[in-house]
Amino acid sequence: MKSNQTIIFGDSYSTFAGYVPEGYAVYYSEKGRPETDVCRVSETWWHQVVSEAGLHLVMNNSWSGSTIGYTGYNKYDASETSSFLCRFRKLQENGFFEENTIDTVLIFGGTNDSWSNAPLGTMQYEGWEKKDLYEVLPAVCCFLKTVRDALPEAAVYCLINTEIKTEIAEGMKAACEAYGVTAVTFEQIDKNCGHPTVLGMKQIKERVLQVMQERS
Repeated sequence: MKSNQTIIFGDSYSTFAGYVPEGYAVYYSEKGRPETDVCRVSETWWHQVVSEAGLHLVMNNSWSGSTIGYTGYNKYDASETSSFLCRFRKLQENGFFEENTIDTVLIFGGTNDSWSNAPLGTMQYEGWEKKDLYEVLPAVCCFLKTVRDALPEAAVYCLINTEIKTEIAEGMKAACEAYGVTAVTFEQIDKNCGHPTVLGMKQIKERVLQVMQERS
């Protein structure tokens, strides 16, 4: 697989201290955590994918605890902070995509939208207003459409976690199909306290590489 410019949009599953933008919350680090055995960046799913597929990681835009939509935990308004939608919009406004040619996009979100019990809403494929984006399903559609419109030539992969609300998982699959995004689903991810272990990270990596290979 040829070397290409890659960006990641994720939540805690894709963080590692020192590898995400300054000020972003992280879950994984070299210090480790009592509930996980992941303590090296080389053990993360994304570092393994980048290394083994020969990708060039331009940015890992991952924020622990972040939601795709505007509703965070305890009804926190994430419309101008941590939400995937806001983070992508800020990159656009700062000219990031004009300065960087992105060939591959890896998206791994929806977990906190599920865990936070954000309002689900219904599938909405166009015509979003800000109020719609506080609901999960319209926000997922809007995010994938925004990514696809901004990066029409890029290969976009959307990783869909296990153990999230069925409505969110199925909505993500439907949105992927609608916007020409490749859905990556999993049969099993080994986890502790809801987060991938070293084994779980390896399982994620293997599945992502398998789907990439099938697509190429």
